[in-house]
Amino acid sequence: MGNQLICKRRKLRSKRRPTGFVHHQTSHSHVGIRTVGVDKACNFTTPNLCISIVTWNMNGQVSFEDLADVVGGNHDFDLLAVGLQEAPGKKVATMLSTALDETHTLIGKVTMQSLQLFLFGPKNAGSFIQELKVDKQSIGGCGGVIGRKKGAVAIRINYKGIRMVFISCHLSAHGCNVKERNAECRHISHTLFSKNWNPYSRPSHVTIWLGDLNYRLQGIDTYPARNLIDKDLHYELHGNDQLLQQAAEGQIFNGFCEGTLTFKPTYKYNKGSSNYDTSYKVRVPAWTDRILFKIEDSDNIEVTLHSYESLDQIYGSDHKPVKAHICLRLRQHQNES
Repeated sequence: MGNQLICKRRKLRSKRRPTGFVHHQTSHSHVGIRTVGVDKACNFTTPNLCISIVTWNMNGQVSFEDLADVVGGNHDFDLLAVGLQEAPGKKVATMLSTALDETHTLIGKVTMQSLQLFLFGPKNAGSFIQELKVDKQSIGGCGGVIGRKKGAVAIRINYKGIRMVFISCHLSAHGCNVKERNAECRHISHTLFSKNWNPYSRPSHVTIWLGDLNYRLQGIDTYPARNLIDKDLHYELHGNDQLLQQAAEGQIFNGFCEGTLTFKPTYKYNKGSSNYDTSYKVRVPAWTDRILFKIEDSDNIEVTLHSYESLDQIYGSDHKPVKAHICLRLRQHQNES
């Protein structure tokens, strides 16, 4: 009975409103999520705009050492986007700013209780920002537990003439709630930035969607999955990944791209270790934590993925952080800001 209550589907209800800025973009270049390779050579030179992106479910725990490791010692990026779920209070922004103090400063933030998104740029970033807006969308329901807010927070920015949308989300938990997560993705994309949406506004060049999407592994039990992971054969689990399955069916994330899942599933670990869950639930490991991107304007923008990895050396949560590095470049014929 308990599982039936947990897995009971909810319908997202919202008043009719204009289609959101995120949803109102160019047509999809492909169905579902396209897996892209990594080009490890990053020149970090103009006219490239290099972005480091991190998503991490912190499980209510924080230490400066962990956040410094998340940021890393090499700050070869123009922008740093950090999306956090189950983040504890207001200390995180201060710690991140301290870790980046010598090179970058906070240029944008949006929080919704434990769901937080921070955007950092160079000290002189202000002169390159032509627009910066934020929005948030709660989805309530399961996850209404204090410290586990579900929904999405977003930043829209025009930086050096490149229009970007960053979305950080935390979707509903439990393997059985696939349709619910699909509905939440669609609801978020339709409602973000919809209140003040201008039908004549120019679409973004790139949308970057990150967070604890909470999609699980389908059709495999925990011990067979762990055996494959222990043998470094976790690539054989890609076919069991609910996110990729649903995207392939055209349910969600049409036109998005993602790096290959070369790293091990990032959930659920025993806190303080790299051992998967040994509680009585012995959860099936899963790639709940993801970073996706969509090229909204392929005629005018080039996007290169330079890394996509989990940070396994961080033990402060039951999730491992996931980090990506992408570079954007406006094509030469693009002269408008």
